Amino acid sequence: MIETIRKATPNGQGVLLGIGDDAAWVRCSSNSTLITSDLLIEGVHFDLQWASFFTLGYKSLAVNLSDVAAMGGRPSYMVVSLGIPAGFSTEHIQEFYRGLQSLASETGVGLVGGDTSASKRFFISVCLLGHARYGAIPRSGGKTDDDLYVTGTLGDSALGLELLKTGRGKEKRRHRAYLISRHNCPTARLKAGEILAKERLAKAMIDVSDGLLQDLGHICKASGIGAVVWQEQVPLSPACRSIAAQKGFLYALTGGEDYELLFSSRPRDRRRLERIQGQLGVPVTRIGKCQPSREGIKVIGPNGKPTDIAAKGYDHFKNRL
Repeated sequence: MIETIRKATPNGQGVLLGIGDDAAWVRCSSNSTLITSDLLIEGVHFDLQWASFFTLGYKSLAVNLSDVAAMGGRPSYMVVSLGIPAGFSTEHIQEFYRGLQSLASETGVGLVGGDTSASKRFFISVCLLGHARYGAIPRSGGKTDDDLYVTGTLGDSALGLELLKTGRGKEKRRHRAYLISRHNCPTARLKAGEILAKERLAKAMIDVSDGLLQDLGHICKASGIGAVVWQEQVPLSPACRSIAAQKGFLYALTGGEDYELLFSSRPRDRRRLERIQGQLGVPVTRIGKCQPSREGIKVIGPNGKPTDIAAKGYDHFKNRL
């Protein structure tokens, strides 16, 4: 199986020794290195009833790419480890790596190693290395009165997952397909992240993986600030608006797994940000502003008053600790 994987995933640029030795040997750039990892576990992060092996391979890399994008970096190499249950065929694993490699080829990432083990559940661990050519963007750079922006649209992935779980089928076929695709094959905003870093426009940044409010909370905590979000300004896709109607903003605020970029920027940089929008490869929307920490995080509804949102986003350890 390892030999099959090695042949199917050619070495990336700078790989001196890849899969097959005790460790990979790569030529590192002179830029600072980014390292991230994500773990996907069957029954916790995905269900094989509605997730194909191809999309699992694709998504397992995409979520790591999104972390590098959130730092303003560019990916280089990955190490992938799998826990494989009894009953899985070689064809299943090959399909997983086909999905993984389709995105790796697109983004210039080389698979340089990993591990496999027998397991009761299928689990996927990806460690991704990248570099920050223009310096990394932390979560801690936000300041009071900064503008808050988000790339793309929010809520699509969570709604797509609900459609998969419930099997609802009355929706327009193109809307349904779009939302499910946004869940299964998310787009990491690598181009936008790197340009924002290059232009020094994002001061604090994070990818929206656990829900807008949850991830905004991470920026606020790291930066020592509060924030206000204008509900009417949160961008929704036509598919989300069509299917979720008035509940669309709840998916957007708390749904998670959109893997868009949420960042703060100085008000004086608004015009500069507008000028480079066309280069980012994705629309950017101003959705709020940062405020003193004592004000906390507030969502302002259409009536101009604070809206109470019970759920804040995905909690990895809810009811477990």
